[in-house]
Amino acid sequence: MRWRRRIAWAAMSVLGGASCVAVMHACTAVTRTVVAPPTIPGAEIAGSEACAECHEKVTAGFHTATHSLLVAAGENAKSVGCESCHGAGSLHIESGGERGTIINPGRTPETCFHCHLDKRGEFALPHAHPVTGGPMHTTSAKVSCSDCHAPHVGPAVIGGGLAIASENETCTECHIAQRGPFVFEHEALREGCTVCHSPHGSVNAALLTERDSTLCMKCHFQEQTAPGAVLIGGRDHSSLLARGTCFSAGCHEAVHGSQVSSTLRF
Repeated sequence: MRWRRRIAWAAMSVLGGASCVAVMHACTAVTRTVVAPPTIPGAEIAGSEACAECHEKVTAGFHTATHSLLVAAGENAKSVGCESCHGAGSLHIESGGERGTIINPGRTPETCFHCHLDKRGEFALPHAHPVTGGPMHTTSAKVSCSDCHAPHVGPAVIGGGLAIASENETCTECHIAQRGPFVFEHEALREGCTVCHSPHGSVNAALLTERDSTLCMKCHFQEQTAPGAVLIGGRDHSSLLARGTCFSAGCHEAVHGSQVSSTLRF
């Protein structure tokens, strides 16, 4: 038990800056996270019912949202709800909804990072979507979490799970050139953009999940029939692969799809 207490206290000191406390279950050693709402100086918790009086359109469908599973009931109803993400709302209510009296997570990812600690690390990787851009209450970030995620209605991950078509539509809202339709499509698009791309951040260029041709070779590979030969489509690609990536070596530039070439070339 002593070593468990030491681990718990160590976790508390490490995560304190993110307002998270790791709590160890005495028997099963399951780690749980307690999240403090964002701080607004001078404001007090008003409760989600007070928010619904003005924001009826937002709260009407909230019961369908993934985030609704976090809302507490009973004695803790005021502690876990809208204000867990937007901060205490008393000043916002007293001011009649004045801007700057409540936190808008759409303007900063910091509120989301209170719970999604792993995403903060992914956005810090060498190649990432331009989400982290400045302190809270600024608009310096070019993309916000809510551009791809729905916090107030339906699944938080838009197009996630089995909704592959919706997933692609979310990405192509910005990546128009990859939308298609193409005469010759890359079949991988049927499986969703995230089959090849890590949406938050990656150590690889273009947010690829794996480096260069390593990713392509996971699907495009045939049995070797001669030493040193790498047969793809019946052609030896060993010397071609040495020149660079499949899509930047003057070969398959139209990696998402082509209008003129069945081998995805321009």
